[in-house]
Parts: sequence; C-alpha cells; structure tokens
Amino acid sequence: MLSIAHQQLSRIMRPDDANIVGNVHGGTILKMIEEAGGIISTRHCNTQSGDRCVAALARVERTDFLHPMLIGEVAHVSAELTYTSRHSVEVQVNVMAENILTGSKKVTNKATLWYVPFSLQNVDKIIEVPQIEYASPEQEEEGKKRYEAQKMERLETKERNGEAIIPVISPEEYTVGFSQSSLIHLVGPSDCTLHGFVHGGVTMKLMDEVAGIVAARHCKTNIVTASVDAINFHRKIKKGCVVTVSGRMTFTSNKSMEIEVFVDADPLVETAKGKYRAVSAFFTYISLDKDGKPLPVPTLKLETQEEKKRFEEGKVRYLQTKAKRQAEQERQQ
Repeated sequence: MLSIAHQQLSRIMRPDDANIVGNVHGGTILKMIEEAGGIISTRHCNTQSGDRCVAALARVERTDFLHPMLIGEVAHVSAELTYTSRHSVEVQVNVMAENILTGSKKVTNKATLWYVPFSLQNVDKIIEVPQIEYASPEQEEEGKKRYEAQKMERLETKERNGEAIIPVISPEEYTVGFSQSSLIHLVGPSDCTLHGFVHGGVTMKLMDEVAGIVAARHCKTNIVTASVDAINFHRKIKKGCVVTVSGRMTFTSNKSMEIEVFVDADPLVETAKGKYRAVSAFFTYISLDKDGKPLPVPTLKLETQEEKKRFEEGKVRYLQTKAKRQAEQERQQ
C-alpha cells in the first residue's frame, strides 16, 4: 500500500499575514506549504540507518490559488508522500481555510513539491531515499512520469537564468520599467535550515512580496496571487548571503498579469564564489475592486524587442494554462 506518512499543520491567520484589505499573502501560504513538505520529507528520509539528513526544496510545481484566505481564518495544511526516486521525494500538499465562527471550510491550494535530502555531516552529499510502497504498479509508473517531466523542465529553465533586470530612469506609466521592483535581504539564522541554507518557503515568500509590489504598481488597486508557475531552486543560498529579489511584468491579459521573478545570491564572506542566480519563477496576479471582484488590468506598454518577445512567450503560457483549465473543467462535468 501507499506510504501512510502524513503531516498536518494548522495556524490562524493574523493581520501581519495579510495585505491592507485582509487577503492573506500568497507568500505566507507558500511558506506554510513548504514547511509541511519539508517536515514530512525530512522525517521520511531519516527512517533508515546511516547519515542524518535534511530534505531541501528543489522544485514546486505550478500552484493555483483557488480561493482567497482571510484574516481570522485557520489554515490547515496537509502533506503526503506520493513518489520517491533514488535521490528525491515528491510531496503533495493541500491547504484548507476554516472559518471558525461559521464552521465553513474551503480548499484554497493544491501543490506538488520535490525535495532532495542532504547529509548533515557533508552538505554536498545527497542521501539515498527510502522507497515507499504503492497501491499498484500503475501508481508508481505515473509517479515516475511526473519525476521525469520535472527533471526535463528544470534543465530547460537553467537556460534563461543569465538574464538581468536593469533599472530604468524616469519610466513611463504602464511600461515594464515603471513597475519593476527589487528588494534586498540579508540571510540570517531564522531563515535557515539545520544546514545553514535558506528554507525554500522563505525564498518563495520574498518572491511573492516582490511580485505583489510589481502588480500593485502597475494596477494601483488591491491585488492577489492567482497562481505560481513551477519554481526551480537551482542553487542553495547560504546563511550570511545578501539576496536580491527582482521582478518585472512580462504579460497582461484583460484580467491577469504575469510577473517574472529572479533571486540572486551574493556571498559576503566567500566573495570568490561571486554572485549567482539561485531561483526563478513566474507569478500570476489579478486586480480586485473593493468587493473582491476582478477588475480589468491596464495593458502593458512594450518598448523594446526583448519586452515584445517576453510578452509573446507569456501569452503562450497564458493560453496553455487557460486550455488546461478548460479541459479539467470538462473532465469534471
């Protein structure tokens, strides 16, 4: 039978978890998702004898935000092991929001994460993962297909990781340069695992903050995270590094915005290693009115050939996602 290992976390949403109108930040939810995934995968990888290890986040598959979560609601985050390869673990996570005044519940997120276990004695040594049992050979085969697909996509994203976001002087409103944003963060002990490397959830929260600033600058309205495309963690970020998180608008449809976010790490002590690209991802945001209804998004003004190219690539991703969502809805009917 399939591994019965489960993990559940619950926490009430506080004002500092949300934006000014009470919607919980997407980054807060992503951080809780990663915490649950990190606990269950680390626990599983230490069920065998040998080196003790900590599971590090390698990838998060596309994650949709199905319903908003509000201040005062309780987030219930449940995680389950669904596939193991020789050196990685797949974890599926569901998030439910509970209104403790009425008892009503709603599913807000479903996510799939991939972890790789690293030895506590040697941070560069990857530990072999104990295998889980499956309900059927077909279930194992489906898991293997997901594993191979994410491996290929991780390799593809490395190709665009050399890009940089350049500041623009006196940009025109609704252009890429007008809304692009960055934040700088010094990695401290509270951000890190037992290895002294940044938790994936901390990084995702910073990325969502920057993407949210880009979206708010473009729309000047209340904005919420609608989805996050696959996030690939290419390199670990060590305690003491300065990270620069940069975001820029790449595509707008009538009701949504796509924002590309990069995370660059700069070691303060081991300066010989130089600055490097650690993480990259695309976030999608929507604009809301005071009643929480979607608003039209101002069209992105394109000024360069590179911006036009990125816009067309974003349009392809938008149409592909739209087609997949419609096909899923038809299957459920």
